[in-house]
Amino acid sequence: MILRRILSAASAAPIRQLPLRTALRPSLPAPTPGALPTTSRLLTTSAPLFAPPRTKNAGQNTASVLSTLKVAETQFKTYKPITPGRRHLRRPISAHLFKGRPVRALTVAQRKTGGRNSHGRVTVRGRGGGHKRRLRIVDFMRMEEGVQDVIRIEYDPGRSSHIALIKSRNPASPSPFSYILACEGLRAGDTVQSFRMGIPDGFVPGFVDRHRWSAKDTTEDTAAPPSPSINVNPAAPQTVASPSAAAIQAANASQAAASLSLGVLRALTVKPGNVLPLRLIPTGTLIHSVSLKPKGRGILIRSAGSFGQIVAHDDAGKWTQVKLQSGEVRHVLQSCCATIGKVSNPDWKNRSLGKAGRNRWLGRRPKVRGVAMNACDHPHGGGRGKSKGNKHPRSVWGWLTKGKRTRKPGPKGNTMVVRERPRGKERNN
Repeated sequence: MILRRILSAASAAPIRQLPLRTALRPSLPAPTPGALPTTSRLLTTSAPLFAPPRTKNAGQNTASVLSTLKVAETQFKTYKPITPGRRHLRRPISAHLFKGRPVRALTVAQRKTGGRNSHGRVTVRGRGGGHKRRLRIVDFMRMEEGVQDVIRIEYDPGRSSHIALIKSRNPASPSPFSYILACEGLRAGDTVQSFRMGIPDGFVPGFVDRHRWSAKDTTEDTAAPPSPSINVNPAAPQTVASPSAAAIQAANASQAAASLSLGVLRALTVKPGNVLPLRLIPTGTLIHSVSLKPKGRGILIRSAGSFGQIVAHDDAGKWTQVKLQSGEVRHVLQSCCATIGKVSNPDWKNRSLGKAGRNRWLGRRPKVRGVAMNACDHPHGGGRGKSKGNKHPRSVWGWLTKGKRTRKPGPKGNTMVVRERPRGKERNN
């Protein structure tokens, strides 16, 4: 009877591509709540199990998931495998890079040695060939004060990170253009400043930098700030008068004003790309290009994607604990400087060259395995067959290479290291 009704309805109006189970399901009248027989309650309860799924919200969720995956996949540029060298080629996408040539006045020709010293002997193996390059002269001192505009972000073949071309707004500057390390998020049109010599007078109302120095001063200030003098003369009166209410109120007001000026100073200076002394950088800030001398250039944390962190400041005002990229925590003088932010191009480590020829373009020659050499050339060489003769793995100079500790026991020589970098199981955890 039900089948006849369906066939008669089909002749009048065709069915809209419904599943067979849905088409054959009987259309029951809406039951009254509270007065359902057992069979009707069973059919009503099981009806949603056979109903077609709702695709409206599911389609939106699927689209959002696919868009998220698409963003994750588009961090690297891949190529259609029309050649074997392009099949596995993968490069980070950097659409903001300048596609032209660098400023020639800020470059110098690179002279290659092929890994040989002045006597012509190979001291570094695996080097030779490669494309011709011009080295970019990067300013790691950042002595120029004032606001500097970022003109563009460029590719540098001599390092893994990107560099930024900046121009000083000072018309009397002898060299207005310079290259600096580009931090993560720095783009053309931004501005950076260098407060290496301290905060200029009047930069923040109510804040006076007593440790500011000039570029003409060549002395290295490595001493701690002077401590307040204490009267230790036993003949002097030892009683201390209690401060008045007006003095306490004035001290609280001055402390509040100092805290406010310090907050305004940090809001104006702690920005990506700015250079500050370590004493003016708050705890927990990410930094890079850290100097180890008060008037030296930045030498730590300069590779792509690396960053350090300010751990703590010394109460005496002399040392600052800095956590390096390796996990090592060391003391650095507070008069040394650092740049705010992370180094650019963090996806550089996940790139894939795609073929051996690109290694040759970069000046890297092939490396021969030790078991493929003769016995006179490598400890693994010689013998019949592909075996190193049950020997412990060694380098070409005979050093053990699988976890042998070569550091001398006893106290470590570097007293500036607070906590060494994690090794072994500590590093894996």
